[in-house]
Amino acid sequence: MALNIGATLAPLALLASCEAMAAASGSPANPLVGSWHIVWMDNQDASGKTIRRTDRQGQLIYTPDGHMSVQVMYPQGEAQEPEGPVQYASDGYEASYGRYDIDRTHRTVTHHVQAAMMHALVGRDLPRFYSFADGRLTLRSTDPKEHWSVTWERDRD
Repeated sequence: MALNIGATLAPLALLASCEAMAAASGSPANPLVGSWHIVWMDNQDASGKTIRRTDRQGQLIYTPDGHMSVQVMYPQGEAQEPEGPVQYASDGYEASYGRYDIDRTHRTVTHHVQAAMMHALVGRDLPRFYSFADGRLTLRSTDPKEHWSVTWERDRD
């Protein structure tokens, strides 16, 4: 009996293509999955006024198997302001990676930091509220002492 390799491989190729598209666009099962770039950061100044900053560059990646990484670069020469009780950046740059878990009931994602530019973050769990609006993802700390949010937009190839 002759084996038609093309007929055998075509369904496998289609399945792989569908899985890749779901991961690239975020799947309904996990809408965080994919690569995101920073749009803006909102912080509160000492008087409580919200300041929107659009001059940062950054990338956030969530993989389907539960890994994450984040990198943010601040403008050169910007004085590093304390963003609350936790210091995330050094010399205008922040970076960390690790695993993550999602709690859909509370709309939180927890970053389990395995490595970070700021060594004090290593081994910490950093829960974040997440929300979606206009095709963008916004993360903000669950810590009431931290008054910031970061809005991300999905990368398009």
